[in-house]
Amino acid sequence: PQKTSFHRSQTLGYRNGYAFSQLPTLGVAGQPLHLNQLSPVELDDLAKQRPTLTYGQTKQAPPSAFVPAYVALDKKVLKFDAYFQEDVPLSTQEHYRIRQVFIYYFLEDDSISIIEPVVENSGLLQGKLLRRHRVPKNEHGDHYHWKDLNRSITITMYGRTYRIVDCDLFTQVFLESQGIELNPPEKMVPDPYTEHRRLPPQKHITPSDFDKLKQFLTYDKQVLRFYAMWDDTDSMFGENHSCVIHYFLADGTVEVREVPKPNGGRDPFPVLIRRQRLPKTFVDNKKNFPSCVLEISDKEVLEWYTAKDFAVGQATTLLGRPFFIYDCDEFTRNFYRDKFGITDFHPVEIKKKPPEEVPQVIPPYNGFGVLEDSLQNCFSLIPKPPRKDIIKMLENDHKVLRYDMALESPNPVDRNRRFVLSYFLSDDMISIYEPPARNSGIIGGKFLGKTRVAKPGSTPENATYYQPSDFTIGSTIEVFGRRFVITGASEYARRYMESSTAGSSLLATQQPLGDHLHPQQEAEETASSDIPKLGSNQQELEELIVQAQEELKLCKDLNNMKIQEAFLQSDKDGSGTLEKAKFLALCDSLSVPPSTTLSKLIDLCSCGEDKINYQEFLRAFP
Repeated sequence: PQKTSFHRSQTLGYRNGYAFSQLPTLGVAGQPLHLNQLSPVELDDLAKQRPTLTYGQTKQAPPSAFVPAYVALDKKVLKFDAYFQEDVPLSTQEHYRIRQVFIYYFLEDDSISIIEPVVENSGLLQGKLLRRHRVPKNEHGDHYHWKDLNRSITITMYGRTYRIVDCDLFTQVFLESQGIELNPPEKMVPDPYTEHRRLPPQKHITPSDFDKLKQFLTYDKQVLRFYAMWDDTDSMFGENHSCVIHYFLADGTVEVREVPKPNGGRDPFPVLIRRQRLPKTFVDNKKNFPSCVLEISDKEVLEWYTAKDFAVGQATTLLGRPFFIYDCDEFTRNFYRDKFGITDFHPVEIKKKPPEEVPQVIPPYNGFGVLEDSLQNCFSLIPKPPRKDIIKMLENDHKVLRYDMALESPNPVDRNRRFVLSYFLSDDMISIYEPPARNSGIIGGKFLGKTRVAKPGSTPENATYYQPSDFTIGSTIEVFGRRFVITGASEYARRYMESSTAGSSLLATQQPLGDHLHPQQEAEETASSDIPKLGSNQQELEELIVQAQEELKLCKDLNNMKIQEAFLQSDKDGSGTLEKAKFLALCDSLSVPPSTTLSKLIDLCSCGEDKINYQEFLRAFP
């Protein structure tokens, strides 16, 4: 407790510019050290010693330099080979495993480290199992020393028992220099599971004498190509498929590719059969095997497909599909000519079977809607509206023939009912209107909507509709089971029938109409003066129209539809005639080629001096 200075005495210094070291004579707090001082006996011997005059005093060797332990033992490590056994309870292939390790003992600070070498694909966490530190030996605080390590001994570290079997040469020399007798080395115990995996796999098939490597090196990248046709017409929606069969000479495999057709309607899957060995003949007991589950091997197959099984002009069956080979490429021809001596390679012409014509059966008409409109549902999945005569609709737009009718009925009340029938020339439809009569007890108005009416006795397959020629005064028509008698006609209807080209069937109605509308004879003559009348030579007109059509076929720049529309638009009043100057100017603007036939046709279509009937002229432009 009385000490106040605890520093150590200095042992290093300089004298005459040289560094020197001396043994310490004083310890901590200045206490003298008797270890490094001379004893009284040695001091007496030195006092009695006399320097020799002859030889002088004997020179003593200088003391060895002081080297610390951490410098003397730096990078000096003892290495021991060891292993430990680990139980494997949840495995059917192994019950325990042997794990080999290296135990490193560092002499510098008496620390120990354990490293397990990494084994590829072992599935274990390997590497450093024990980090470098001083390992406790027992519960008394002692640590393992290099004197505790030897060959052929067992040590326990942290509950794991290691068996040391050998050490390296440096460790052996160091321990023998320290006077330790080493035990004889032991052989490292191998891991049974690792040794089992290193064994070559057992082969139960006797190797054949056929050299597959030689076949691969000889025929590598050499492929036989055959052009075949797969007939699949027997199945539903089947057809003929163009295919290419590849036979690979390197390994005897077969591949079938389908040749896609543009706009064929099929998904582009080129590989029909992947590259594989195809069986040709199976063994007898193959039928007992579930082929849908088991893979086909040499035990189930008696013969495989080879190059000699394919020939031009022959049919072959691959996996249940019939293929007819009709041609091959040039390399295949040369191979068969050199290998098998075959020279007949004439390609076979494939004739496609014409598709069977399936008659279209139209179901009976059910009465809903218009017949032509309902018929479109039988022709396409998405029905389209029936085509209309656009020229007829443009020519007869807003042209309506009206007739007075009486209902033919045994009921006396219905006999006095009067109706007005309207016939639309643009689309041949009929509508019936009943004018309201006072105190009749019948509400008038629309009796029949605008629709087409079929004649009695017509069938839905061959429907015949009412035409303007069927409406004459005194005639009877039947509309959906009701009979009407035509009692009169409008002035426009009478003029239309007189100017129509219907023929003799309408001439019979001129006299009844004249008698019926006799008070308006003067107005009729004025109105009829504007109606175009054709020449008497009808046969000559027809011949000129046919001749003009043949000449105009050579003029490809003409647009007949445009000519038709231009003349119809120029006729503002719908009379069917145009002034001659306007007619000729319109022909020049439409680039109608001048010819003798067209000049004669214009003369025949003339109505008087200054008007021309363009409707007959347009017949030359269908």
